[in-house]
Amino acid sequence: MKNCLVIPVYNHHQAIVKMLSRLKAQKLTCFLVNDGSSAECSAALKTIAAKEEWVVLHERRQNGGKGAAVIDGLTLAIKAGFSHAIQIDADGQHCLDDIAQFIHASQQHPDKLILGSPIYGDDVPKKRVYGRQLTNIWIWINTLSLAINDGMCGFRCYPLSAVDRLLSTVRLGQRMDFDIEIVVRLYWQGVDVVNIKTPIDYPLDGVSHFNMLHDNILISKKHAQLFFAMLIRFPRLVLRHF
Repeated sequence: MKNCLVIPVYNHHQAIVKMLSRLKAQKLTCFLVNDGSSAECSAALKTIAAKEEWVVLHERRQNGGKGAAVIDGLTLAIKAGFSHAIQIDADGQHCLDDIAQFIHASQQHPDKLILGSPIYGDDVPKKRVYGRQLTNIWIWINTLSLAINDGMCGFRCYPLSAVDRLLSTVRLGQRMDFDIEIVVRLYWQGVDVVNIKTPIDYPLDGVSHFNMLHDNILISKKHAQLFFAMLIRFPRLVLRHF
């Protein structure tokens, strides 16, 4: 197995510097995708990439959204010959010490999708929790399964052979709908799931690019699209349980 990291970055220059200083000990190649960040953030990323051989910086000319950035990173990882890619958000909310668990799980189950199952503190906003619960209900409906504990957590490990097949057949959501769509479509493709509990903290730099109105509308449209696509797959998804 050959693992790497994929991190989409959009104006998280304060958090990403701290993250990369901790990630260096993992000794994994990191595909850092700059999704049209500000000049200040872009300069910081270029400085890091120039100093660290294990960091591969990919520059997007303009902001295309989280999904577009992750897809670029996954594509680079596939072309470079990696077998698995660990996706991490750039805002510092994920527990980097848990990377070892994700790698171990992928070694034990190389063909499965390893997903983070968030553990929240008492200070998490209730609207975030309720929103994710609603999204996960739709994911259970669209997969006809409870296999996926959380479809929005950006901490996950992809089997890249399965991702490569998926990317060759469909254009995935380019923004905040990406995380949801790729897990559902990989499940439809026959990829099973391993869920790993992992704590979630608030971003180190306080920057969140989730727009409550716009992104919730986008995600709702994606759920509807996936629902009608699920109906075509309904018999096969039911038979999968037997």
